[in-house]
Order: sequence, then C-alpha cells, then structure tokens
Amino acid sequence: MVFSQFRFEPARAWRAARKLAADPDDLPQVFTLIESLSGYTLIRLGWRLKRSEEGRRLLAQKSDIVARLADRAALARLPAGSLGRAYLEFVERENISADGIRAAAEKGMTQESPPPAPLDYVHARMRDTHDLWHAAVGYHGDVLGETALLAFTLAQTWNPAIALIIGIGLVKLRARPEVRPLILDGFRRGRRAAWLPEQDWESLLALPVDEVRRRLSLESPPVYTPIRSVEVKAQAQAQAA
Repeated sequence: MVFSQFRFEPARAWRAARKLAADPDDLPQVFTLIESLSGYTLIRLGWRLKRSEEGRRLLAQKSDIVARLADRAALARLPAGSLGRAYLEFVERENISADGIRAAAEKGMTQESPPPAPLDYVHARMRDTHDLWHAAVGYHGDVLGETALLAFTLAQTWNPAIALIIGIGLVKLRARPEVRPLILDGFRRGRRAAWLPEQDWESLLALPVDEVRRRLSLESPPVYTPIRSVEVKAQAQAQAA
C-alpha cells in the first residue's frame, strides 16, 4: 500500500500553495501541503523517536495532549509564568484552539490512505503540539512569527512541505527588511535547540517557561513587530490595484 503521506503530489501541493499565498489564514491549505509534499518525513521522525528512550516512551504511551490543552480552566490554575499559562495566553490572544487546528487538518487532508501506527500518532503529536512550540520558542501567531517558527521546525524535521510554506512567506513579506533575518534566526535556533518532537510536553506544562527554555536550549524569545495577515492582504490588494 502507498500511503498518502509518503508520496509527492506536486500538482496538488501547487494548488494549495497558490491558495495559501492568496490567503495566509487558510489553515487547511497548510495541511494539504503537508499531506501532499512531506514525502518520508513521518518515517524519519518515527525512526528517530524509536532511537531514544524519551521517544520510545512517547510512542508507547500515545497520550492525547489535546484534552489537556483544551481544558483552559486547568491551564489557568497552573502557576503564573509556567509554560501552560504561556500557552493559554498565546491561544487566547490569537483566538485559536487545539481542537480548531485538528479540525483544519481534517478539512485539508484526504486521509484516503492514513499512515500506519505508530506514524499516525507521530503526525497527530506534531500537529497537536504546534502551538506549544509557539509558546515555548516565543513567536507570536502572526504571519512573520508563524514563518519563523516554521523555519525552526524545518531545522528540526527537514520536511520539504515546510520549506515550501516558508518560501511562500518569504515572497509575501519580501518588502519588509526585518523578515529574512528573523526567519534565518528561527532556522538557526531550531538547529541549536533540543529535539522538540520527543519532548514530554505534558510534564513541562507546570514548569516555569524560562526553565523549559533553558532545558531545551531555546534561547530567549526574539523581540519583533508582528505582521498580521490583514496587513499582508491589504498590501496585496494595493499592489493589484
């Protein structure tokens, strides 16, 4: 059997890329790109997880972190300054949720041939912890922050689909001089950091976010001015007029 996540579908990826370039908020297109262009990334991630004690434990437990992340009352009871509180502040500020990301993935992916276990869990874990990476690494959910975090993710996973999405971001934001340095720095930070896919995020939620960053060699969050999608769309409309 050929699994959809393990083959390249450039035509489908190109269509999704054009839609995403036109609307940076079209999250399902991100998952269409990931499904159609990730190649053997999931296999490589699975192999690396199996080579470490932490990764093997994660694959054995198969915990669903979305239940923890969706319980905002429980997150609010965590200590001030904790990773869990930082995550809560992030999703409330960006008006997003772990359930919403899961729904966008289901809309954007065909799942005609889903990956076998445990790779199905590897995919779900990467999807469901994405916004925890935002909180830990320190990027906002704006277009620039998202692209910088994807550069960080590329350094950790070498997923060709992620590389294409970064390219779209670079093209859309090319007029802003601060964009390229921040994205390149995101890649550099990803190379220097601990490997985030194998982390037991559930056990880190109650810890001070600064301690989590020290443990994972994440460095201090960068200071930058967010670029919101409404600005990008307005600029595109002005250029087309």
